[in-house]
Amino acid sequence: MKIAIVGISGAVGQELLRVLEERNFPANELLLFGSSRSAGTTYTFKGKTLTVRELQHNDDFKGIDIAFVSAGGSTSLEFAETITKHGAIMIDNSSAFRMYDDVPLVVPEVNAEDALNRPRNIIANPNCTTIQMVVALKAIENLSHIKRVHVATYQAASGAGAAAMDELENQYKQLVNNEEPTVSKFAYQLAYNLIPQVDAFTENGYTKEELKMYYETRKIMHSDIEVSATCVRVPVLRAHSEAIWVETEQPISLETAREAFEKANGIVVIDNPANKEYPMPLDLAGKNPVYVGRIRKDLANDYGLTFWVVSDQILKGAALNAVQIAEYLVNNK
Repeated sequence: MKIAIVGISGAVGQELLRVLEERNFPANELLLFGSSRSAGTTYTFKGKTLTVRELQHNDDFKGIDIAFVSAGGSTSLEFAETITKHGAIMIDNSSAFRMYDDVPLVVPEVNAEDALNRPRNIIANPNCTTIQMVVALKAIENLSHIKRVHVATYQAASGAGAAAMDELENQYKQLVNNEEPTVSKFAYQLAYNLIPQVDAFTENGYTKEELKMYYETRKIMHSDIEVSATCVRVPVLRAHSEAIWVETEQPISLETAREAFEKANGIVVIDNPANKEYPMPLDLAGKNPVYVGRIRKDLANDYGLTFWVVSDQILKGAALNAVQIAEYLVNNK
C-alpha cells in the first residue's frame, strides 16, 4: 500500500505522521507533500528519511491508495481532482467537502460503513468538536433516540493551529513581564480570558463553528437530531472540552447511561465525584480516546441527561480519526 500526507508541516500533518507510525499502519511507501516553502524539508518515518515534495497539478498521486489531506479548505478544493483522478482515496481534514451529498462524513465509532460509499473518492473528516460529541452521543442513541442536544464547548488554542498555541504561551510571558500582549490569531487576548466566538458569525447569530455542530451531527448520525451550540475559545493549550445536555425519546436511567458509556468503543469514563475525578484537558492532551465524566440526570428535564466530554482535538478530532477511517478501509476492501 502506498499512502500520502498533504500538508505535512502543519500540526495535523505532524500528528498524522506520528499516528501512522504509532499504529503501524500497513503502508509500504509514504509520500509527503507541502507548499513550495515546505518542499525539500525532511521528516523521519519508520527509520527512513522522507523529503517533502511540492504539491502540484501533475501525476504524483498515480499509484497512491490513500491520501490524507490537511492543508486547508482552499487547497483541498483546488487539488481534489488532481489527488483522486488516478484512484487515490482522499481523506480530507478541511471543511471543504463535509456537507456535499456525495461525500461521506465519517466518525468510525458512529458510521464507519459510510466510508464505503464514496462516489468522488473523497471522505471528509468532521469538525473536531463534532467528532468527540457524536462518539459520546452514539452510546446514548443506541439506548433511545436523541431528540435534541444543547452543548457548550471549551475549545483550546490548538484548534487554531500551532501558531495560536505559541501566541497563548507568549501572551502569558508578556503579561508577567508587564508587556503588552501580542494579539494576532484571535480577536482578543486569550490569556486570562474567554472568547465566546469560534469562527465567523452568520446571519442567525450563530458562528460557523456552532452551525457545523448542528449540520454535521445530523449527517453523521443519519438523524433528525436538533443541536444548539455555543462555542467558546478558552486559554488551554490542547484538548477541547464540552458540556452536553441531551433529551431522549424515552427516559434513561443514570446507571444505564453510565454502562453504555463504559462499553462504548472509543470512550473512557472518568467519573468519580467523591474523589474529584473527572476528565480535564491538562491530563488528557496527547491521548487518543474520548473521555466522559460528570454523568448526571438533567434536573430540568425528565428525559434528559448531562455529561462532560474531553478529547484531544488534534488526535481524535483530526489525525487519529482520519487514520481510523483508513484502517477501516483497509480492513473492508
